[in-house]
Amino acid sequence: MVTAPAAAPAVIAVVGPTGSGKSDLAVALAQRLDAEVVNADAMQFYRGMDIGTAKMTFEERQGIPHHLLDILDVREEASVSAFQLQARQVIADIHSRGKRAILAGGSGLYIRAALDVIEFPGTEPRLRARLEEELATEGFDALRRRLADVDPVSAGRLGDARRVVRALEVHELTGRPFSSFMPERQYWQPAVQLGLDVHREELKGRLALRVHRMVEQGLLEEVRQLDLHGLREGRTASKALGYSQFLRVLDAAWTVEEAAEDTITATRKFARRQLTWFRADPRIQWLGWQEPKLVEKALARIDKLGQ
Repeated sequence: MVTAPAAAPAVIAVVGPTGSGKSDLAVALAQRLDAEVVNADAMQFYRGMDIGTAKMTFEERQGIPHHLLDILDVREEASVSAFQLQARQVIADIHSRGKRAILAGGSGLYIRAALDVIEFPGTEPRLRARLEEELATEGFDALRRRLADVDPVSAGRLGDARRVVRALEVHELTGRPFSSFMPERQYWQPAVQLGLDVHREELKGRLALRVHRMVEQGLLEEVRQLDLHGLREGRTASKALGYSQFLRVLDAAWTVEEAAEDTITATRKFARRQLTWFRADPRIQWLGWQEPKLVEKALARIDKLGQ
């Protein structure tokens, strides 16, 4: 178990929606602060998922060490509780060497897991399997109604089957509603969060160009290779934006153009959800994603709040 350090420099987190430039800002800050980057994008944990996740190339990292990239096989399920332990161990190691740690990513719960005092309940494979079987036989709406009876907060907030199953599992295991495990916002150790604020219409266009660029770079072939290595067996990886759509191209159910358009639509929706999540956190210091002297302004916020 990693204990909170008695005295350590503030962890810097760069957050915001997909496509807003978090990775570039994190590298620029790392160069100025003698820092190392810790990945908090759940899909970038996966080896081989490079194009579709916009994972920085070795050259784009400009010599800055990046941690918690390429740590999972596509068959493995990402775990926020496992990430919490790994991220805190990596941050402690970075600080022990006299450097700063910069957490970068758009997976909101993973950011909170690393930064906040937050408890994650355990899991029970047989219970999970039963609930997933009930999902398959009874349907999503039935399980969501069942969740509403025991945890209306989570039922109103969770919109996908995987999380509803998880919430029901937690309730059966602990007797507590899943929502009770999301405490007040309290940092586990000193931290400064920088958020990249975006103009939604500009972001919409940027995300469309981004997806088309991924297609040009070979996203379909990347998915084809990952399919040979068990992509469809992965609970997390197979549902990643772009990957689930282009699996349908491999199945001859969609054309490349149809998959690209659906990926654009899904990515825009995801970016809206990310903005909603991060804007709910009053501790985040917002900076315009395209404003002049962005790095200098970010450094000034860190200097003011995170010495």
